[in-house]
Amino acid sequence: MTTKKDYIRPLDLRQGCVDMNHGAGGRAGMQLIEEVFARAFDNEFLRQGDDGAALPAPPPGHRLVMATDGHVISPLFFPGGDIGALSVHGTVNDVAMMGAQPLYLSASFILEEGFALADLKRVVDSMAAAARQAGVPVVTGDTKVVERGKGDGVFIATTGVGALPPGRRLSGALARPGDVVIVSGTIGEHGVAVLSQRESLEFETAIVSDTAALHGLVADLLAAVPEGAVRCLRDPTRGGLGTTLNEIARQSGVGLLLDEAAIPVLPQVDAACELLGLDPLYIANEGKLVAIVAPEVAEAALAALHAHPLGQRAARIGVVQADDHRFVQMTTRFGGRRVVDWLSGEPLPRIC
Repeated sequence: MTTKKDYIRPLDLRQGCVDMNHGAGGRAGMQLIEEVFARAFDNEFLRQGDDGAALPAPPPGHRLVMATDGHVISPLFFPGGDIGALSVHGTVNDVAMMGAQPLYLSASFILEEGFALADLKRVVDSMAAAARQAGVPVVTGDTKVVERGKGDGVFIATTGVGALPPGRRLSGALARPGDVVIVSGTIGEHGVAVLSQRESLEFETAIVSDTAALHGLVADLLAAVPEGAVRCLRDPTRGGLGTTLNEIARQSGVGLLLDEAAIPVLPQVDAACELLGLDPLYIANEGKLVAIVAPEVAEAALAALHAHPLGQRAARIGVVQADDHRFVQMTTRFGGRRVVDWLSGEPLPRIC
């Protein structure tokens, strides 16, 4: 005896492409969800199969933190990562920078007609692996298909939910004169890795993206110092370190003074930026954080970062100072001083 199910062929994940039927809400769409998304992201919440996920409440006294991010990087695959892993890391990190423990993710995919199913599976599998490694499951999602030429393969929007312990507050508005500025490692790898892939540039030493989930690093840092001693955490993604520090200065109504010689940059990234006329201060990162901490805990904070695999090259790079103009300034290697202004223009489009 045969049934209708017998006539449903599995998706051709080697040669097939996304078509408009996959976004029409019918059998083709359900097949795509089951064979690509549900299979990769499988967890008890996603298995509920409803329009949303019913989730356990956070512990008593905890507040919810929610962050959302869109990912439109080009190319989709680059040295050290891809849009799938990036979409997990970016949102997990946004939640972690609030001092919260990331708990759950949602994901929305905008697919372009004609996008190769093999590439889609590669993206989804990478995303699922990143979520498992981070311990933050994708519990609900959505898929839409747009006509050929109206997308760029795939765009991914992710939302993260986390739990913030009672009494904890981290904010860009809390920096005070005398506080210390710390960066968790070398800057600029992500942007240069993406640019090198996009422009088919070859450097003497391989440059790979630093994309990573930072909530474990954040947890170790916060556990090492008294509550309130870490004023602010930020991940310097689009616009890089320079833009992130200007945002903090503006929020807190303070100035910052950086030491150029103390800012860690890999030699190959420095050389690539010099060749391309770029400033590492404005290049996106996806696996680094900036911490503003009280001066009395700076050494303990650095020690906690150095003890974690993602913070071994952490460095103290500057101080917060009183400045009604809210300038970010930097002492150069030659002993002079220059203003580190807001990023002007878009030197590296579609970077995250």
